Amino acid sequence: MAQQFAKAQIKGDKVVVFLKPSCPYCVMAEDILSKYQFKPGHLESIDISGRSDMDSLQDYFLEITGARTVPRVFIGEKCVGGGSDVEALHRSGKLKGMLESIGALQ
Repeated sequence: MAQQFAKAQIKGDKVVVFLKPSCPYCVMAEDILSKYQFKPGHLESIDISGRSDMDSLQDYFLEITGARTVPRVFIGEKCVGGGSDVEALHRSGKLKGMLESIGALQ
């Protein structure tokens, strides 16, 4: 079920952030992404902290991304990593191009 839930959220034309609100790296990723003008419905933050299948979700993230930590940030169907990774992409200027390439920005 966790795998099906995650797969249903990850789509080619949107950014999905799986997070826990108490996580500073999750806050960092959300803060960076908030600097961009997304089209409506093209940025989704999903709080997994209250889910009964949270551990299963994180195990699935380990399987498909190599890490079970949050945040797990997907741009389109590609995981770009966590908070530090998003920050590095933003600082290098690569993040905007990645967001534009999937048509997520206004």
